[in-house]
Amino acid sequence: MNFRPGLRSFLRTSLARATVLLSLAAAFAIPARAQQVVRVGFFPNITHPQALVGQAQGTFAKSLGPGVRIAWKAFNAGPSAIEALFAGAIDLTYIGPSPTISGFTQSHGEALRVIAGASSGGASLIVRAGSGITRASDFHGRKVATPQLGNTQDVALRAWLHSNGLKTIDKGGDVQVLPTANPDQLTLFLKGALDAAWAPEPWASRLIHDGHGQLLVDERTLWPNGQFVAAHLVASTKFLQQHPDLVKRWLDAHVAVTDWINAHPVDARTILNQQIQQLTGKPIPVDVLNDAYSRISVTYDPLRSSLVTSAQRSYDAGFLRRPPDLSQLYDLKLLNQVLAEKGKKPIL
Repeated sequence: MNFRPGLRSFLRTSLARATVLLSLAAAFAIPARAQQVVRVGFFPNITHPQALVGQAQGTFAKSLGPGVRIAWKAFNAGPSAIEALFAGAIDLTYIGPSPTISGFTQSHGEALRVIAGASSGGASLIVRAGSGITRASDFHGRKVATPQLGNTQDVALRAWLHSNGLKTIDKGGDVQVLPTANPDQLTLFLKGALDAAWAPEPWASRLIHDGHGQLLVDERTLWPNGQFVAAHLVASTKFLQQHPDLVKRWLDAHVAVTDWINAHPVDARTILNQQIQQLTGKPIPVDVLNDAYSRISVTYDPLRSSLVTSAQRSYDAGFLRRPPDLSQLYDLKLLNQVLAEKGKKPIL
């Protein structure tokens, strides 16, 4: 295409200027901000329902926005999650009360804060069929399993024995408490090598359905209003202080998922089991799942008083060196802001 000399000169000058401007823009451009990552721990079990359902439905990702990526980390034991939080490898985690108390006391109240509840209930005393146990006095000379020495169920069993005038062997009594992993409890039940077990769900229901056990004590009957903390949401104190905006957005999604689960229990169970199958390779049998889920309630209330009671029981049983001071453990300010914005009552 032919242009007049004057026009050709104008185009050359304009092109040169545009090239210079683009070069300057590239030289002084502000680099794109690195994507924020929120690292979240959870357990692939039914007492961590918000983590599993919210992950599957993308609720947390939507609440945090496109500029934030969630790095999910599955744990199988509470102490491992606390170690990861201590090491700065996770920012938030869904976790049970005993490792929370241990982490808080070990860090002299510095490392973590409880920022919301997750679930309540879900633990029971199951007796082996044929054991002849029908009441507390039948536990003299018996073998009773708990998942781990000093864990939530272990403390609950010892408190229940004490309240019924029974003592464990280490306290001069005759009840033998055996720390035994949940899968091994089922094997020992079938062999007749255990008389009873204080187990969390879904293992308590598995002892009933697969181990032919019988429910003797639903732990909910031992607590006011049938509620005690099974799991809650914990934040690294550092992350909470540095990123309150992200924590609040997470809590907004957490409350929304909690409400959805309670409004859609059948669909929630289905999603839970699908997630558990994906994470562990094996779903929970439907009859076991339904039985276990019936003894659990999903809540954003951390049920503070029940954890304080459990901590005192841990001290009484000798698992804590000094009476626990949990006055700084809870930080519910952001949760209550979210609840107020949703027209809900605050958690006191």
